[in-house]
Amino acid sequence: MNMLKTVIGKELLEISRDRKTLGLTLFMSPLILLVLVFGLGKVVEKKIQTQSDKPLEIAIVGAEHAPNLVKWLAAQGVTAKTVNNPDAAIRAQDEDVYLRISEKFADKWSKGEPAMVEIVHDSTRRDAEIPVRRLDKMLEAYNVQTGSLRLMARGVSPAVAMPVMVARKDLSTSAQRRAMAMMFLPYLLILGGFLGAMAFVIDITAGERERQSLEPLLATPAPRGTLVSGKIIAATVIGMITLLLTCLSFKLGAQLAGGFARMMDVSPMAIVKMLLVLMPIVLVGNALLTLIASGAKSVKEAQSYMTLLMLLPMLPTIFLMVNPVKNQLWMFAVPFLSQNQLLLKILRSETVSPMEWLIYFSAGLGLVALLWLGAVWRYRQEKLAISG
Repeated sequence: MNMLKTVIGKELLEISRDRKTLGLTLFMSPLILLVLVFGLGKVVEKKIQTQSDKPLEIAIVGAEHAPNLVKWLAAQGVTAKTVNNPDAAIRAQDEDVYLRISEKFADKWSKGEPAMVEIVHDSTRRDAEIPVRRLDKMLEAYNVQTGSLRLMARGVSPAVAMPVMVARKDLSTSAQRRAMAMMFLPYLLILGGFLGAMAFVIDITAGERERQSLEPLLATPAPRGTLVSGKIIAATVIGMITLLLTCLSFKLGAQLAGGFARMMDVSPMAIVKMLLVLMPIVLVGNALLTLIASGAKSVKEAQSYMTLLMLLPMLPTIFLMVNPVKNQLWMFAVPFLSQNQLLLKILRSETVSPMEWLIYFSAGLGLVALLWLGAVWRYRQEKLAISG
């Protein structure tokens, strides 16, 4: 234990001397998340206010065929405008949506038959969703209102046309709805935990080998397992501090942004649970980085692996986007996927069962043990002390 404390103290002392690297390691991720949450909250709030509250200006093709409909839309705040080629305007993103009224609208209307109107838009453009939804709801209201008036004119109750009344009951809680706004948070936290101490780990492994300061360390009577454990624990301390600052910056950013982002407040208990969830992935990341970087002869060679490692936390997010699935016990044994599912459950204020915790920690700590053994095996190789 004395040797382990010495190794940990030595690694933390060395990183504290390099204040620039320490500052970037501790504060870069929290600052990025703070700016992201604050900026996202302001952008979303401004977009909702501008697109939901302002008058809706759209082109109406064939307005002369349905003057009553055009007047009704104008009363709802829709301003008609003229666009020479509305299809081209939508493809060029100059227009969000336009309304096309069929030439046979008047004939169909006079005969009491369904008259065609067409909402034209580009479904791949997310910024056009709000205007399209507003126009669709207006036309739906006009359809219901006109249909009811026609029935009443014929002495028929409008309720006859609605044999089934559909009501919706949302069982989601406010915390679960808030979690929908935090779908990006698990990936950022997992990535921060997995590679948060990357610069530190590379410096105490490949950096030592490049500076040729590893050989004196290996010549000490400390067992190789103690050396590896000391390096991993020291890196974990840095990683957990970075994660704590990241979670606090997320909470601060949500409070400063206001409006939409204020809904993303994270309670202190939720932060504690998130840190508990992320601790195994911090250990996994540091042990894996120690194993990989210790075999590199230079810092540049060790950094070449980072592109591949940064893609690993993205895999569960991509998997869930392509194939959304319900939570199953086996998921809590899969690295990255288990962290993603647990973080979502915590953000949704759902209870994590003891069995899920057991499977998660057993699988996570088991993987850490395997990577630790691999790193110890690497440090037992005498060629590790040779930099060239």
